[in-house]
Amino acid sequence: MNEIGILARLRHQNLVTLYGCTSRHSRELLLVYEFISNGTVADHLHGDRAESGSLPWPTRMSIAIETAQALSYLHASDIIHRDVKTNNILLCKNFHVKVADFGLSRLYPNDVTHVSTAPQGTPGYVDPEYRQCYRLTEKSDVYSFGVVLIELISSKPAVDITRDYHDINLANLAIKKIQNRAVHELVDPCLGYDTDVTVKGKMTSVAALAFRCLQKEKELRPSMDEVLEVLKGIESEDYKNAMDGGQGSAEVIDIPMDYAVEGPSKNKNNNNTPPPPLRTPPAAPPNSFNDKGVSN
Repeated sequence: MNEIGILARLRHQNLVTLYGCTSRHSRELLLVYEFISNGTVADHLHGDRAESGSLPWPTRMSIAIETAQALSYLHASDIIHRDVKTNNILLCKNFHVKVADFGLSRLYPNDVTHVSTAPQGTPGYVDPEYRQCYRLTEKSDVYSFGVVLIELISSKPAVDITRDYHDINLANLAIKKIQNRAVHELVDPCLGYDTDVTVKGKMTSVAALAFRCLQKEKELRPSMDEVLEVLKGIESEDYKNAMDGGQGSAEVIDIPMDYAVEGPSKNKNNNNTPPPPLRTPPAAPPNSFNDKGVSN
């Protein structure tokens, strides 16, 4: 009934369409959705549909943008999805996104700061602040989307018990690799990171964005509107042309290293000032990390 109440008020090209449902007096309660034929993003990244080269970087970039569009629309409609994950991002035959599964979603009135509720969601995607403080906000979806972004650049599952104990959660692994200037050890090598300067720049910029989304304290994360704006900026940049004709003009993508996932308590000035807002990525591809983040 929660899912019906949520979806009955929503219409968006990147949300799955609910056609109807059986009566509550029926023997079985069924929801009837449009049929999405191409499985889930998880299937194509590390599931039974995963094949090398079957999900190239431009397609993954499009998936990220369309998913962000859906979540931005939900937040504008005062709805928190609460279970954002690659298993809930369905793909049409042309790989357009349909975000699904609103059974855990909650209405989020715009006159409150948070919704108090017992933490629910999927391990590996749950906002750590929500899990600890029982305060659900729009930024909880932002954290989960950050995990999705890392899955898109790495092709790794959000949780994998075969990894080292401290790396079982992909979010922890990603934060460590980014802080250690080792994004090249995180990315899926099949995507052309080492051979295509354009792909390298865009993947590094997406890693920088995911870093912001995965901050443990919600105040340090961007809104979904900001996330969408930055993703569109990354997509629109022609890194290769910029490299050919505009050396020396690149901006730094600022990831303040004082703001690790532990939050503002690690800030050397200890002034609890949040990091600067996200910016459109540079015209040239970042290829190394400096002491403040990702540099050109």
